[in-house]
Amino acid sequence: MKTNVDGIVLGIAAIIDYRIGDPWGWWHPVQGIGWTISRLSKLTLTTGQKKWQRRWGGIFLGLGIIIGSGISGWIVVHLAKSIDPRLGIGVQSILLASCFAARSLRLAAQDVMTPLITGNISQARSKLSQYVGRDTDDLSEEEILRAVLETVSENAIDGVTSPLFYAIVGALFSTIGAVPLALGYKAASTLDSMIGYQKDPFTDLGWFSAKFEDVLTWFPCRLTVLTLALVSRKPQSVLSICRRDAPHDPSPNSGWSECVYAAILGVQLGGSNTYQGQIKYKPFLGDSLHRITPEKIDQALQLTRICFLLWLVLGIVILVGFNNLTLS
Repeated sequence: MKTNVDGIVLGIAAIIDYRIGDPWGWWHPVQGIGWTISRLSKLTLTTGQKKWQRRWGGIFLGLGIIIGSGISGWIVVHLAKSIDPRLGIGVQSILLASCFAARSLRLAAQDVMTPLITGNISQARSKLSQYVGRDTDDLSEEEILRAVLETVSENAIDGVTSPLFYAIVGALFSTIGAVPLALGYKAASTLDSMIGYQKDPFTDLGWFSAKFEDVLTWFPCRLTVLTLALVSRKPQSVLSICRRDAPHDPSPNSGWSECVYAAILGVQLGGSNTYQGQIKYKPFLGDSLHRITPEKIDQALQLTRICFLLWLVLGIVILVGFNNLTLS
C-alpha cells in the first residue's frame, strides 16, 4: 500500500502545482532553505578567512543544508502520518508540490511576455530583470525573447523534471519517501543559485554546492533530453544537434537543456549577454531556422508539460508495479 500512497501523493502534488503553484505571500519551504543558506553562508564567510577554511566550510554548508532539508521533510511527513494517514497524504502532497515549479515558470514567462506583446518593451525589460541575472535595460525585443526562452528551457530541468525524478526515486524506498529526496534536490538547486558563483566571495564557499548540483542534475537532464527528443518525433535530428552544440557550453547541464529545446523548435540560443556591464559570450545552440516568437515560448512550455506528465504517469505505473511485486 505504501507505494500506492506515494502514487496518489505524486498525482495530487502535480495537480496542486498546475492549479495553484506558489501563491503570492504564502510561506514556501524554499524560503526557509534560502534563509538558512543566507545566514550560514554569511557566518562561514565571516569566520573563515583562508581559502581552505572557506572550501571546507562550503562542503559542510552544502551537505548540511541538503541533508538537513531532506531529514526535516521526513520528520514533518512522519509526524503528520502518525496523527492521521489522510493528514500525511495532504502534507506530503503540499510539500512535494512546493518542489515543482512548472506553474511558476509558466507565470514568469507570461509576466514578461504580456507587456512585450502589447508593445511596452520597457516594462518587459523591467519584468525580465526579476528573473534573469543579465542586464536588461538595453535589450531589444529579440533579445528579450531569447532570454525568456533560455530561462524557460534551463529551468525546466532543475525546476520541473529533476525534482520529479528524485521524488519518484525516493518513493521507491519505503523508508525514505518522495518528499525528502525532492526537498534535498531543491536545497541543492537553491544552494547553487545562491552561492554557486565563480566569483568572490563565493569562489571557495560555493564550489562544492555548484559541483554537487551538477552531479545531481546530470542524469535527469539527459533523461529529459532523451524524452523531449522522442516527443519531437525527430529524435535523430534533435540528438545530433545536441551532441554537436551542447558540449561547447561551459555548464554540463544547461547547455543540453537549452539545446534540446532549440533543436526541437528550430531556433538558436546563446550569443552575447551583458552582466553588470561586462559582455560575456555563450556558444550558439541550435540552428536559426526560425525566429524566436511568443508562440515558440508557448511551445517550449508545452514540451515541458508533456515531459512532466509522461514521467508522472510512468512513475505512478512503476510505483504500483513495484508495490504489487513486493506483495507477491
